[in-house]
Amino acid sequence: MSATGQWQLRAAFAERLSHMYGREVPAYTTLVDVSREVNVDVLRARGADAERLGSIGRVTAERHGAIRVGTPRELQQVARVFGALGMHPVGFYDLREAAASAVPVVSTAFRPVDGEELARNPFRVFTSLLTPADPRFFDADLRTRLESFLAGRELFPPELLALADRAAAEGELPEGEAEHFLQLAVRAFELSPEPVDRAWYETLERISAVAADIGGVRSTHINHLTPRVLDIDELYRRMTDRGIEMIDTIQGPPAWKGPDVLLRQTSFRALAERRAMRTPDGAVVSGALRVRFGEVEARGIALTREGRALYDELLGHVDEQASQHPSKARSDIARAVWERHMPGSEQELAAEGLAFFTYRLADDRPRDGRKPPTSLSELVDHGWVHAEPIVYEDFLPRSAAGIFQSNLSGEGTRDNDQQGTAHDAAWLSGALGRDVLDPFDLYEQQQNRSLAQVARALDLTDTPH
Repeated sequence: MSATGQWQLRAAFAERLSHMYGREVPAYTTLVDVSREVNVDVLRARGADAERLGSIGRVTAERHGAIRVGTPRELQQVARVFGALGMHPVGFYDLREAAASAVPVVSTAFRPVDGEELARNPFRVFTSLLTPADPRFFDADLRTRLESFLAGRELFPPELLALADRAAAEGELPEGEAEHFLQLAVRAFELSPEPVDRAWYETLERISAVAADIGGVRSTHINHLTPRVLDIDELYRRMTDRGIEMIDTIQGPPAWKGPDVLLRQTSFRALAERRAMRTPDGAVVSGALRVRFGEVEARGIALTREGRALYDELLGHVDEQASQHPSKARSDIARAVWERHMPGSEQELAAEGLAFFTYRLADDRPRDGRKPPTSLSELVDHGWVHAEPIVYEDFLPRSAAGIFQSNLSGEGTRDNDQQGTAHDAAWLSGALGRDVLDPFDLYEQQQNRSLAQVARALDLTDTPH
């Protein structure tokens, strides 16, 4: 009997999830179609350069999903489901601190970590965990009620978790079990037809629409599913031309003439979806909730810790200038700041240690018996080695919070006189029962492996850096 490997399960799950979400949110299908059109046009215009951060096959298939859960136990179960797909928790994001409005969650992203696995299918899921213990959002009474509600629900059937554990342990599933696993997994993230307790939902919604979306229902669901596009500004224009209301901005770095770094994101606005609502007298009526939206992203080069510090510093400059010049477009301010302070080429980013690259021997390197230089910059400058940018596979807390906020119907409430509950990557690792990996370490390991291979191939005594 043939078996289905983890990457095949991951690719099939991402594809089925995309079809399911397209049925639930038809505007998402439009987003995917327009993304594909833009990518074809960019590839035609730019040729091979358009694939510098991933083949068109990878980019076209690429998705990131977003889900929200309420308790560490639910998060552990999510980790088991995604573990079956070869996905690991990477990065810690505190959206409580990144958002101006009430977004009481901390998050991680489940994704493949091996370069070959990412090339096969880079599906990732941004996963947020509610923080009922944070008194800035939930008083003692509401916390008790919320935790009791969450403890009484089951998001993932035991059969799904058992199959997930088998896939994780064996690295594959027999064909029949693989099909059953995929059906159960997709069903677990469908929007439930079960009526929503309107009074309970509205109680949480007064605190935060995100809290209500997590703790006000008895199931979880895909909150958004995100295709990748090669020109997000053109995508934004084309979606707007089709009459689809987009959020006001593109989150992340500005559009400029230099290299794309990190991540740019935008979305169409959350749509009112019909939901059955149960009223206090037990009647079921038709209502609408506005919590799901269509996000799209453009990915750039992964920055080192120093590069990321520069990025954060430049955002601070933009904030300061935007507050001083409220009539100027923020995008114009950001572009000017970038052009003054951000290196304008990949070569400069690499030379200043601001971005991650892999290195490989050049096919046309010198072969006349000369000894190669020992420094990395000379190896690149003299044509011995090519530098290839590492694509950024992760997220930006401020951008994620900005997307969340742009799609909320209200600000919610947050008591800043209270001391927030301390949550960090170590706490989240404990809640998960497995290590949350550091994305910087993963990129650095990838870069270092390529440098070690160069050193061996050129018979250098030391690894160049």
